[in-house]
Amino acid sequence: MKPLDRLLRPKTIAVLGAGWALNVIEQCRKMGFAGQVWPVHPNKPEIGGLRAYASLADLPEPPDAVFIGVNRFATVEVVAELAAMGAGGAICFASGWTEAGAPELQAQLIAAAGDMPILGPNCYGVINYLDGALLWPDQHGGVRVERGVALVSQSSNIVINLGMQKRALPVAYVACLGNAAVVGLADLAGALLEDPRVTALGLYIEGIDDAAAFAALAARARAMGKGIVAIKSGKTELSRLAAASHTASLAGGGAASSAFLRQIGVAEVNTPSELIETLKILHCHGALGQAICSLSCSGGEAGLVADLAAGFGLAFPAVPEAVRARLGEILGPIVTIANPLDYHTFIWGDGPRTTDVFSTMLSGYDAGIYIIDPPRGDRCDPSGYQPALDAIVAAQAATGRPALPVASMPENFDEARAVALMAQGVCTLMGLETALAAIKAAQRWDVVEGWQPVAVVAEGESRLLSEAEGKAVLARAGVAVPAAISAPSLPELTARQGELRAPFALKGLGFAHKTEAGAVRLGLTSLDGQVEMAGASGYLLEEMVTGAVAEVLLGLRRDPVYGIALTIGMGGVTAEVLADTVTLIWPVSAAQVMQAMRGLRLWPLLDGYRGRPRADVAAVAAIALRLGELMAADPRLEEIEINPILARSNGAVAVDALVRTR
Repeated sequence: MKPLDRLLRPKTIAVLGAGWALNVIEQCRKMGFAGQVWPVHPNKPEIGGLRAYASLADLPEPPDAVFIGVNRFATVEVVAELAAMGAGGAICFASGWTEAGAPELQAQLIAAAGDMPILGPNCYGVINYLDGALLWPDQHGGVRVERGVALVSQSSNIVINLGMQKRALPVAYVACLGNAAVVGLADLAGALLEDPRVTALGLYIEGIDDAAAFAALAARARAMGKGIVAIKSGKTELSRLAAASHTASLAGGGAASSAFLRQIGVAEVNTPSELIETLKILHCHGALGQAICSLSCSGGEAGLVADLAAGFGLAFPAVPEAVRARLGEILGPIVTIANPLDYHTFIWGDGPRTTDVFSTMLSGYDAGIYIIDPPRGDRCDPSGYQPALDAIVAAQAATGRPALPVASMPENFDEARAVALMAQGVCTLMGLETALAAIKAAQRWDVVEGWQPVAVVAEGESRLLSEAEGKAVLARAGVAVPAAISAPSLPELTARQGELRAPFALKGLGFAHKTEAGAVRLGLTSLDGQVEMAGASGYLLEEMVTGAVAEVLLGLRRDPVYGIALTIGMGGVTAEVLADTVTLIWPVSAAQVMQAMRGLRLWPLLDGYRGRPRADVAAVAAIALRLGELMAADPRLEEIEINPILARSNGAVAVDALVRTR
C-alpha cells in the first residue's frame, strides 16, 4: 500500500455522487481549503458552483484524494479506475459489504484498490483541520487549527460525537476506519502521528486487527513524545471450549485488551469525556508524573477531591517541608498545610499572594489540580475569579509544571474561557471525576521498550488432558506437583496406596471442575471403604500438601488477538466469587508478575497481613514464567490452568491442573 500523505493532506480533491459531492464541497469551502475540488458527475455541468467533470478521465490530473459517494457496486468500478490512473487514495462511503453479509464484494473492492489506500468501505471520511481539507459529507464541530490531536474511530457516530466537544480541545484530524478493508488502525493512526502538527492521538477501538503492528505504533508514538489514549469497546471472543476454565470466566472480556494496552503504554479510559480530557493533558503537557497536589479554597472541596481520587488510584503525597514552611509564612497559622490544600479565602482576590501560594505548592510536585468553578456569566459576575485564574497561569509559568484548573462540574467552565487558557498553554479540565480519571490515565508508567506480543496461533480442535496427564506436563516444565499415583479403578488404586504417605487427596478423572462434580475427597488416611465416583474415567491419589499460606490461581490461554494471556489471582473454590485477578500479555518478566500481584485487592493476605506468614510469591511468579515459556515454545498447548497453586512460606506446589492441547 502506498503512503497516506496525499489522501490525508490533499491539494486536489475529487468528489463523486451528487448530493454527497455538494456536502463535501460546502465543508471544504467553509474551512477555507486552498486546493482544488473537482466534482465528477456524468449529467450535471456544475455542482455547488464548481464545474463538474463528466468522468474521472476528464480530470486535469489524478486527484490526491477522492470522496466516493456512489453505491457499493459502482464504488468497486470507481476504485479500480482511480487506482489505474494513480490517484492518491479514496474514501469509500457506501455500506453493504462484509458488515452486511457480502464479503465477496469487499474482496472485489480490495482487489480493485491494489496498492492505492482507501478508507472504508462503510466509512464516513476524514477531516483535516490543519489544511481545511474535508472529505466529509456532513456537519462537524471543529475549527481550523495550527496544531492539535488526531481522533480516529472504528465507529463513525462515536467520532462525530467526539468532534462536537465544547471542552477547548484543539482537533487536528478526525478520521474513520469503517470496515478497514485496506487501511487498518495502525496504518491510519501511524500516518496521522507522523504529521509534526499532531500532538497526541485519541482512539475509539472496536477491535485490533494486528496487535504486533499496534504495539509498534505505540513504540513509535512514544519515541516522538506523543501520547495515545483509547476507549476499547467489545469483548475478545473466547473459544467455544474456554468456558470450561476459571481463567476464561475471570479473565475474559476486556481483561486481555486492557493488559495489552497497558503494556504498550496506551492509556485506556472508559468514556468519551475521559478521552477528551486526557487528550487535553497530553496535548498541552504530554505524560504526567506521579506526584500530584490539589488546591482549593474550601475544606469541602479538599475532602471531595481526596475521597474521589482514591477510587482512581490517585494519591496526594505529603507537602515537602520547605514548601510547608513557605506556605505557612504566606497563609498564617490558621490554615492547615496539607495535600489536598484548603487555602481558605484569606488570599481571595489578592493576585500576588494567590500567585505565591499557587506557585509554592506546585513547586513541590509534578503537577497541580486547582479546583475553580467560575460563576455562570448569564446570571452572575465571574470577574472576581480572574485573579485566581491568572495565578494558575503564573504558577505554571513560574514552575514549568502543569497547573490544571478543574471545574467540579463541566458546565461550570465555559468554552471561551477554556480556549483562552489553552492559548496560554493551560489545560482546563471539565468535571472533577472526569478530570481525576484523565489525570490517572495521563500519568506515565514503565513500558518495556521493544516489547511485542507472541504470534497468534490459528485456532484448531483441542482436547482436555486428564489431571494426571496435565500434571506430567507441569512436572516436565519444572513445576512442583504432589507425589501421586493414578489407576483406572479404585481397587487398582487401593492396591498401590502404600506408595504414598497419608493424608491423601482422592480425585476422579475426566471432570473439568472436579469439586462441583463431587469428585474430590480430602484428608483421607486410607482408601478402604471408598466408593466409586459417578462419571469418573479413572482416579488420581495424591499426597496432600501441608503448610499452605494461600491459594493462588494461575492460568495461561491462547488469545486470538494478543497471542498468550496470563492471568493470576486469588484461587481455590471461591476464585470466581472473589474475582480478584490481574491479566498480563506474554512475554513478561518476573518483576512484572510480582508487580501485577501487588495490585490484587487481597494482596495483603499474601504479604503477611496482621502477622500471617508471607506466601512465597516469587515461587508463584517463577511458575508463571516457566509455563509462559512452555506455551510460547509449543503451539500445541491451548490452555494451562492451575487452581490452586498452594503457596507456602517457602515454595509453591500446583495441586490441580487443567491443560488443553491440540
